[in-house]
Amino acid sequence: METKEYINSGILELYVYGLLSETENEEVTIMANTYPEIKEEIIAIEKAIVALSSSFSPFHSVANYEKIKAKLELKYAPVVEMENSRNWSQYIGWAAAILLMIGIGFQYTQLQETSNQVASTEIEKLKIEKELNDLALKNKQNETSLAVVRDVKNTVVALGGQAVAPESSAKVYWNKETQVVYVDAVGLPEPPKGMVYQVWSLKLSPLTPTSIGLLENFDENDQRLFAVNSTGDAEAFGITLEPAGGSLSPTMEQLYTLGKV
Repeated sequence: METKEYINSGILELYVYGLLSETENEEVTIMANTYPEIKEEIIAIEKAIVALSSSFSPFHSVANYEKIKAKLELKYAPVVEMENSRNWSQYIGWAAAILLMIGIGFQYTQLQETSNQVASTEIEKLKIEKELNDLALKNKQNETSLAVVRDVKNTVVALGGQAVAPESSAKVYWNKETQVVYVDAVGLPEPPKGMVYQVWSLKLSPLTPTSIGLLENFDENDQRLFAVNSTGDAEAFGITLEPAGGSLSPTMEQLYTLGKV
């Protein structure tokens, strides 16, 4: 198509009015850059439209007039597409940043959950270890109790309740050879706060008491079996209730149990 026919086709007017497709706009731009007469025709059309718009300007608001005039005076150029492309790059960059933040947040949440699970597992492990240690201690206490009760070399001395606590009772397991003494205090009530049971080895004539130990931590001893100090010449055993720390001599008014060998 010759340039004159191209100019007369009306496509340049549509181009100036912005009514062509993107492909057609690119075609007109190429033709204008290639043929000076086409470019001059476009300029002439734009000037004519601008002049026409100016003549009708009183019927339009100043703002609308300026917008139309500015649009007609602009030359179509690929710069517009480059701007759009740049904006898309910005959008893609922002989208990637948001996705990265979401990914980091998800990983942080997963890390926190894993840390919490590890902490919970560690706590559970410590709890189980404590339970196993407590069980092992109880088993050891049971074994000790059984060994004391079953030892045929032990002399068993029954201690009966006295006036202050007639319902009380206790047993002493005494090995005369080794002089080892164990006290089974399961028949004694729990001592009041600030008080403790004290065990006495007694010589009867004359009455001579010798302290052989305290039944401390009474509430913590589930077996109520206590190892006390050794003795070799006891004729009787007695248990009194004394202030915490014990006494130098027994408080006879607080004599809970007594028994002869």
